[in-house]
Amino acid sequence: MREEMLKSILSELNGTSAEIEASAAISTDGLVIASILPSDMDEDRIGAMAATMLSLGERTSYELARGKLEQVLIKGENGYILMTSAGNDTVVCVVTKSSAKLGLIFLDIKRAAESIGKIIS
Repeated sequence: MREEMLKSILSELNGTSAEIEASAAISTDGLVIASILPSDMDEDRIGAMAATMLSLGERTSYELARGKLEQVLIKGENGYILMTSAGNDTVVCVVTKSSAKLGLIFLDIKRAAESIGKIIS
């Protein structure tokens, strides 16, 4: 039941913009809890990479005295990968096209992360 609720939130998130290609709720240890991914994306690899990037981001934020990590943004020539905290042990990871309007997508991710955080906690 919980996974269905999370998938519903992720599906709604993906539907907010045609620029969002994939989304997932991932535990901080790299376990994918729920995801809406295209068939060419490996769920386990995404979970492992997200956990690694989150750990590196947290360490960097701490070492450079920026406080608690809130978001990780990766920009590639074909788009963005965005990660936002959804509670203490969960992160929402979103993959977008390069033409994405980040301001709107950040807002949509924040709302989804809040909803996911309530379900997970």
